[in-house]
Amino acid sequence: MVISVPRLVLAAPSSGSGKTTVATGLMAAFASRGLAVSPHKVGPDYIDPGYHALATGRVGRNLDAYLCGTELIAPLFAHGARGCDLAVVEGVMGLYDGAAGEGELASTAQVAKLLRAPVVLVVDASSQSRSVAALVHGFASWDPEVRVSGVILNKVGSSRHEEMLREALDESGVPVLGCLRRAAQVDTPARHLGLVPVAERRSDAVDAVGAMAEQVRRGCDLDALYALARGAGELSGAAWDAAAAVVSSPPPPLPVPSLGAAAPRPPHRPERPRPQTPDGLRVVAVAGGAAFTFSYAEHAELLTAAGAEVVTFDPLRDEQLPDGTRGLVIGGGFPEVYAPELSANEPLRKAVAELAFGGAPVAAECAGLLYLSRELDGQPMCGVLDVSARMSERLTLGYRDAVAVSDSALAVAGTRMRGHEFHRTVVEPGAGAAPAWGVRAPERRVEGFVQQGVHASYLHTHWASQPGVARRFVERCRTS
Repeated sequence: MVISVPRLVLAAPSSGSGKTTVATGLMAAFASRGLAVSPHKVGPDYIDPGYHALATGRVGRNLDAYLCGTELIAPLFAHGARGCDLAVVEGVMGLYDGAAGEGELASTAQVAKLLRAPVVLVVDASSQSRSVAALVHGFASWDPEVRVSGVILNKVGSSRHEEMLREALDESGVPVLGCLRRAAQVDTPARHLGLVPVAERRSDAVDAVGAMAEQVRRGCDLDALYALARGAGELSGAAWDAAAAVVSSPPPPLPVPSLGAAAPRPPHRPERPRPQTPDGLRVVAVAGGAAFTFSYAEHAELLTAAGAEVVTFDPLRDEQLPDGTRGLVIGGGFPEVYAPELSANEPLRKAVAELAFGGAPVAAECAGLLYLSRELDGQPMCGVLDVSARMSERLTLGYRDAVAVSDSALAVAGTRMRGHEFHRTVVEPGAGAAPAWGVRAPERRVEGFVQQGVHASYLHTHWASQPGVARRFVERCRTS
């Protein structure tokens, strides 16, 4: 199979240069021309893909060479870009920044090479003039395999400023494909973990994306950018397919009767019989809404391919789990922002606790871990785990090499996965009697909880790297 989707990678010298604004604006501008635009984001970021999806009407997808391995970058890209006229890939951090201590691994530059895609460098020109040529020359010449094919100048102050920048870049040999002035209306609010997700500000986000598109239409040469994208090299290989991945994954071992120590059941939450469902019906409820916005699209696709019926619910609004729920997935997000509202939804908290104490499989990552705790910043949560969670001043951030310590509904002990941590909260204690993961760096430690069918941890993982996780989880839904 030959992959020939026109594509561009939007990179920058550093974070804060305006990649998200320019990439999202380009996506929306091209989509408004009637093109089917496939949006992608390098790295583990969950928030930017939400803006990309708003700009294109398609699911935003991540390309992370650390979490998934370099061999899956092109297949995952082809999966997302299938049937599209153009793909726009937003980079992460600076062009050559990747996983700490791992060289180019997981960098935008590495992904651009794996995709044989031209790179357009977004440069914050607000505090420079002729020096911009030296900056661009350095990035363009650092790695000959990275094809820096154009520059978009961002935060330009005036017509005179633009003239000086263009004159300087005439000598660099890298063409200027866009020049954007400072514009407050395209700014997006941020807080402790980055931009505020689309789900929390839908109307304002729509307006912001529209402003980004208009700014790009006025300031960028869209025809030249599309021509550049059409010059991307062909890729060979098959697109990733969830069904094929699940079939080829090792068959899941039958779940063991006990998966770690069971927490004491609160006296005010007596176990009630779970609803009976037809044989083979495996509804997996996935938390969504404003409080739980962090998820990879491939997770739901793998669960579906493994035989589950995936149903999304909103813990801020829904007082019961979806009918027939046999398993529960609670990904990342911002429960700390919505702790009072989540706590106030007592009927759902009780339903989640009853499902978990009944032995059903529950996969919780980061925000999900906080929601399953006894309390979050003093607000009662589901009480599935006997832990207390609170906000912290310290940012925990980085890739992690991990190994499953305990048999669980997700993996057998010894299974190796790579993950990512990104939070400003702490849970006490940090691990249960049966921990979820052993983490090698930055320090050796165990973390997380395996308790009956519950697997809860701070670690975000990408199941495309281990499709057997989804297969095992759905199998546990069938047998629990």
